[in-house]
Amino acid sequence: MREIKVYLIRHGKTYCNEKQLYCGKSDVELSENGIKELKNISEKYKFHKCDFYFTSGAKRANQTMEILCSRNKYNVFDKLFEYDFGDFELKSYEDLKALKEYTAWIEDIEGKIKCPNGENKLEFRNRIKEGFIELINLLYEENINTAFGVLHGGSIGMLLEMLYDDSKKFYEWQPKNGEGYELIIDVLEKNKFKISKVRLV
Repeated sequence: MREIKVYLIRHGKTYCNEKQLYCGKSDVELSENGIKELKNISEKYKFHKCDFYFTSGAKRANQTMEILCSRNKYNVFDKLFEYDFGDFELKSYEDLKALKEYTAWIEDIEGKIKCPNGENKLEFRNRIKEGFIELINLLYEENINTAFGVLHGGSIGMLLEMLYDDSKKFYEWQPKNGEGYELIIDVLEKNKFKISKVRLV
């Protein structure tokens, strides 16, 4: 068995976070306030000693990485991109609450109802799980022991609900912007691993 340490950090604030808008596939940039907050906390993170760096490829994730770990090159794992909200993108609850399509999606327990022109919850879960397995397999095969990634609140929350502790829902696992978790991952062999420990960083 080999132990791999992976840091998953949520990107800094965007105007969508500040205005409480649904933002998944929309490739928005960090807000001025988001950039300022990240610069203020950048000294908190000492991840320049990690062996591997990655993002989802979103502008907001890449910008966050470049502020927190400015001297390090990073890889893109686009399967770890945030949920695709389709026609609900860049809209608020108040904008959507009267739509029957929105109500059906919100109340869908099985996760089979798509956002119009977007994903359903099962597709999102399967996509990010596949992306995370690909990441861990790469780290294992390349003998990489520490990795630092900048992702999204939904992606991080869903990964921890699925692969660590489903007694908490994904939205309870979502870290604040600019914050995240340290994961200790025990890898037995390719495609066989478990997250043994999680702590806030």
